[in-house]
Amino acid sequence: MISEQELRKLVENVIEELGAQGKLDPEKVLNSSELNCSLSSTEIEKEEEEAILQDLCDKKLEEWAEIPEPFNPEGLKSIKKTTPARLGIWRAGSRYKIEPWLRFRADYAAAKDAVMKEVDPGIIEELGYFTAQTVVKDKDEYITRPDLGRKLSVEGKEKILKECTPGADVQLVVVDGLSSTAIEANVLDFIPAFVGAIKNYGLKMGTPFFVKYGRVAVMDDIGEVLKPEVVIELVGERPGLVTARSMSAYMCYKPNKDTIESDRMLVSNIHDGGLPPAEAGAHVASIVKRIFDAKASGVKLTNN
Repeated sequence: MISEQELRKLVENVIEELGAQGKLDPEKVLNSSELNCSLSSTEIEKEEEEAILQDLCDKKLEEWAEIPEPFNPEGLKSIKKTTPARLGIWRAGSRYKIEPWLRFRADYAAAKDAVMKEVDPGIIEELGYFTAQTVVKDKDEYITRPDLGRKLSVEGKEKILKECTPGADVQLVVVDGLSSTAIEANVLDFIPAFVGAIKNYGLKMGTPFFVKYGRVAVMDDIGEVLKPEVVIELVGERPGLVTARSMSAYMCYKPNKDTIESDRMLVSNIHDGGLPPAEAGAHVASIVKRIFDAKASGVKLTNN
């Protein structure tokens, strides 16, 4: 490895050679602040900031278009505002241009991370929830065996029986699902709005808790164990290239082992780019009240 002294000597030789060719003044350059590495911290920070490329994830897909000289620019803007789909990002031959391709890769990576990572334990601790686990042993088994994510482990059942009071009007459960990112991004805003509205309706809340490695139908096992009137389950949705932060709220009247999918109700796309979580909390609470009053959910409720 070349030493600093050797490097300086090499630079001096190059500068002297250029000076001999009349291209610059060696004395001026050798005594300059740049060579003596005496740039101020402010100047260095400024140069570093200018060298940082823009984060492509900051670009809004509803506004980002790469079509050169579009025939109708205003029409293109109008269309883009209606959807986060990748419209008008243009191409190089039959392929994406570099920036849209890099954004695609970044969004794909965010989706994979949302599936593979665990919910931050700090979030569960902040909520004050305990954790019950399904029979799934790890993330690989969770992804490859969806059926196991629908069943509470023996230890999980014992824990919720110990910590929760059976027969509540409303039982709230938070489940990681296929996007831990969605849970982290939304529950802290959703839950206070939901709980506040439920209390205003005069309904009794059960002790809420977190289910690790759970799927939607784990609510059936919870219903069998705790026998609440209504179960509401917050679960991370399968992430896509538009967002990895979308959460769903599933609701069901007295879920049990005989529950079918048409018995459930759903509010989806809860995230900052869809239905805001605080607003969703109040909206979901109003649906839970309807379910409780009608003693029915899903198709049975809509047909009443």
